[in-house]
Amino acid sequence: MGLSGMQKTTLLDYPGKVATTVFLSGCDFRCPFCHNGTLVCGGGDALTERELMAHLEKRKGIIDGVVITGGEPTLWNGLEKLIRNIRSMGYAVKLDTNGNHPDVLARIMETGIDYVAMDIKNSLKNYGQTIGLLDFDTKRIETSAATLMSGGVDYEFRTTVVDELHTWNDFMEIAEWLAGAKRYFLQGFVDNGDILGGGHMSAAPKEKMEKYADILKKTIDFVEIRGV
Repeated sequence: MGLSGMQKTTLLDYPGKVATTVFLSGCDFRCPFCHNGTLVCGGGDALTERELMAHLEKRKGIIDGVVITGGEPTLWNGLEKLIRNIRSMGYAVKLDTNGNHPDVLARIMETGIDYVAMDIKNSLKNYGQTIGLLDFDTKRIETSAATLMSGGVDYEFRTTVVDELHTWNDFMEIAEWLAGAKRYFLQGFVDNGDILGGGHMSAAPKEKMEKYADILKKTIDFVEIRGV
């Protein structure tokens, strides 16, 4: 199942909830700024589902929800069952996804999920460069975004802003593409020493982040900056 570990308690990963974060290994993107490089390239289990469920049983009354993140969780065949099992314990479940598997996302939305956070890596024309796959077709990303915007599940879009990769024009195009979205977060990039690309990447200055947020606010009602 690729359960690579968990953070027992977080106040940051699930808006409005005290949660446990579960990490699934592997990803089909190779974003050069990814700060989970080891996790993205790994494939082994460091945690069994039985151990996870035992932990969640003990945490009843202490935490409200569970965040399933990666890597990219939608790569794993057992994801839908895992979500059902966790929700059957009374927990709300949030899924973090890169949006590259819209069929899986649609099934999960139909069978039951409480919140979805989808990464928007960049404007569509610069997506491939930003995820390390130059010939990338963005149709699946566009489908996932449209599915969230037209569905009944609570969601957010979010972009980790890297000064070398994002520009004013990118956010102008994103604002047009995702006009009417429910909420959008801009996240500050942090180099933790394990970034996938290995090259120089830096956070955008606060002033730039604020300008990017102002662009998005022209078409999206709720826009907020995190981690700056």
